[in-house]
Amino acid sequence: RQLWIPPGFAHGFLVLSEFAEVQYKTTDYYVPADEKVLAWDDDTLAIAWPLAGAPALSGKDRAAPRWAGCALYD
Repeated sequence: RQLWIPPGFAHGFLVLSEFAEVQYKTTDYYVPADEKVLAWDDDTLAIAWPLAGAPALSGKDRAAPRWAGCALYD
């Protein structure tokens, strides 16, 4: 299965199974300096994540800014 996410569109996922493999196809080369991050649990987003406990997050995700601190694009 594939899901197309437009460039610059915020996206994230929650694995509900014991194991998952995620692969990305991109429209251009990966440029780490262009990568942005947004706090997954920001109240502005109001996402009802079906969590059974505390999620395992990367350091980058733990340090992600809230919506109010993110760069916005036209």
